[in-house]
Amino acid sequence: MGSRQVIALDCIAGLSSTQPTTDKTGGCASGSCGASAGPADVPADVWNKIKDHPCYSEEAHHFFARMHVAVAPACNIQCNYCNRKFDCANESRPGVVSERLSPEEAVRKVVAVANAVPQLSVLGIAGPGDSLADWRKTFETFERVNAVLPDLKFCLSTNGLALPDHLDALSRLNIDHVTITLNAVDPDIGAGLYAWVAFRGKRYTGRDAAALLLERQLEGLEGLVSRGILVKINSVMVPGINDEHLPEVNRVVREKGGFLHNIMPLISDPAHGTAFGLSGQRGPTPAEVKALQDRLGGGAGLMKHCRQCRADAVGLLGEDRGQEFTMDKVPETLHVETTRREDYRAFVEQERADRRAAVEQAAADLAQAEPDVPACLVAVTTRGGGRINAHFGKVTEFQIYEVDAAGVRFVGLRRLPDRYCLGGFSREGAMPEILAALDGVQAVLTAKIGDGPRRRLEEAGLVISEAEALDYIEPAIGRWYAGWHGGLAAPAGGVRQATA
Repeated sequence: MGSRQVIALDCIAGLSSTQPTTDKTGGCASGSCGASAGPADVPADVWNKIKDHPCYSEEAHHFFARMHVAVAPACNIQCNYCNRKFDCANESRPGVVSERLSPEEAVRKVVAVANAVPQLSVLGIAGPGDSLADWRKTFETFERVNAVLPDLKFCLSTNGLALPDHLDALSRLNIDHVTITLNAVDPDIGAGLYAWVAFRGKRYTGRDAAALLLERQLEGLEGLVSRGILVKINSVMVPGINDEHLPEVNRVVREKGGFLHNIMPLISDPAHGTAFGLSGQRGPTPAEVKALQDRLGGGAGLMKHCRQCRADAVGLLGEDRGQEFTMDKVPETLHVETTRREDYRAFVEQERADRRAAVEQAAADLAQAEPDVPACLVAVTTRGGGRINAHFGKVTEFQIYEVDAAGVRFVGLRRLPDRYCLGGFSREGAMPEILAALDGVQAVLTAKIGDGPRRRLEEAGLVISEAEALDYIEPAIGRWYAGWHGGLAAPAGGVRQATA
């Protein structure tokens, strides 16, 4: 494929200068050539693939929606962190669906969503089993949808076991984004993550299973890259098993040409019935995830905005409108409507231009900051569009950014069990959960907040600001940071240790 232009690590969140470099592997050699890339950071063909894909572009996830159709229930491996529980609409984790679909039903549902959700840009198949274990249903679905909605981008997720057998078909179907879940490049470590692997009529366990799976995953990864298909690697971070090994996984991903690496914290709850959940295996803390991401800063581009979506998710990342589009609500006959999607995409292009102008001004603001002022973590409340536009009491997650004189960097997400405000009532008992989610954060920028929660947060030492309501996120954070008391003094309450 030749070399790809990639971007140096100091280009973060669009607020720092860029220094292009070349990676002879054809992969992504640094953080911002992946999720945080802009049109000047990657070749035009790569930008066209990622610019409207909410998982592959950090910018796009503010504007565009994805949907998954659950047409592939079979799976060929059993992971210790997975239980494909059926019909559990209130859970948000991979492998969970409320209803399984035939390819014919999937097409009806995709058309219904595309007509109602102008932000829709991507159709993915992520199970609830493995998309390539059920490859006939997967490919038939893509072919049928392409016939009526050719403007949608297609992607799929796979464990990689069957991937080498379908490389040419993926290229033929114009599937230019594939996610492989690759948790270890050492079979001895992989043996602790998988119960069994079923391959060509035989079941493997232990090290043999992990070695076979790894061989097929790497063969598939190399085959995708050679065909110009962008590859995202998902790695489930399991403390005490593969957490210290993931830097080596990142190195191999980079060497093989992977475009993005997504570190997913283990979801471990006995109620989910997974082997790890039942054994008491804990998941990592947000601080542990950030520490690992910091260690991987020089490797393949990191995705930090993943929501670990359900296999039937619909909507922007961070929201799930799947229950609005269950098959009993989808008409038997539908006509494709394109005007709203076309108008929305034109609107997004203008928003992007406006946002970049604001970013340039924010960079100028940050250039005035004293270089020795400590970095701090800032939480924002948003409902999309890349703006601070959500009420504090109505969010189920905070987006966390780190800011200093060098720029504004997206760190990750902090989820809440539920909203602070429910049906006009405040959940006062939720404040400990909120404070735990804001551990290490110095400031909260929000569109609006009530007097009660503001007082509680300020008593805990946080700075609360509504002055940036409706502003673009990164420029607003830059201006806020540059304007601390005019001279960048520490905010009231002091600067707490930034642990993310």
